[in-house]
Amino acid sequence: MGLGGLVVPALGVAAAWLLALGLDPSSWPLPFFSGRGRLLSPAELARYTGAQGGPGLYLAVLGQVFDVRRGHKHYGPGGAYSVFAGKDASRAFVTGDFTPTGLVDDVSGLSPSEMLTIQNWLSFYGENYVCVGKLVGRFYDENGAPTKALEQAKAVIEEVLKFNGQNDEKKQFPPCNSEWSSTSGSRFWCSKQSGGVNRDWIGVPRKLYKPGSRDSQCVCVRTTGPPSGQLDSEHSDRGDLDNPNLQEYKGCYTLAEWCVLKD
Repeated sequence: MGLGGLVVPALGVAAAWLLALGLDPSSWPLPFFSGRGRLLSPAELARYTGAQGGPGLYLAVLGQVFDVRRGHKHYGPGGAYSVFAGKDASRAFVTGDFTPTGLVDDVSGLSPSEMLTIQNWLSFYGENYVCVGKLVGRFYDENGAPTKALEQAKAVIEEVLKFNGQNDEKKQFPPCNSEWSSTSGSRFWCSKQSGGVNRDWIGVPRKLYKPGSRDSQCVCVRTTGPPSGQLDSEHSDRGDLDNPNLQEYKGCYTLAEWCVLKD
């Protein structure tokens, strides 16, 4: 088995291990280093491979340099992750290309989901290793300031995180079905497919307000079981009905699956 065949399963096992511990990397904040730290050139970073007599063991992700000495058995010579030592090989974290042309920091052309995977690894290193500085080059200039390439990468990652957050809210509060007529007014109702979200519950219509906003939208709210994010033993079997951002429609039955509002 070639080196690539060894490293790809190792990356997958590491990701599974993080999730098994309850650490969902996609929920971590963007850990972009804002301090000064050291500024290293690619030539300087290349010396930090963990070789005997060398200055140490570093790797970089999106231009952030981490001291991974305590993971020497993984990142040092002969380790499963040794291909990442002494360089910024951000692209290889998602492509699996561990040839010299693949072990590079050029992330242009990667999909949003691939950029999110790189962010997941950046979060992992930020949580488990010390960030010692920045790599001068693609992502940071000679003064340690972010380059246009880094700003573009951050923008893509932040956009996909925002999109994922919106999807999570849509699953918790699917939009209502709705119709309007001049004779009967507005009608809202819930079903197991309303809002394009397939689920095993129907729910009841409620107004959902964004914090700090007067605008609302009709969503379907689960009426049984624990509130979202709570354990079974901690609830009063009312689903998400007590969420503070929800409000009932006046004139509609509290637990009705539909509601008609006269204009």
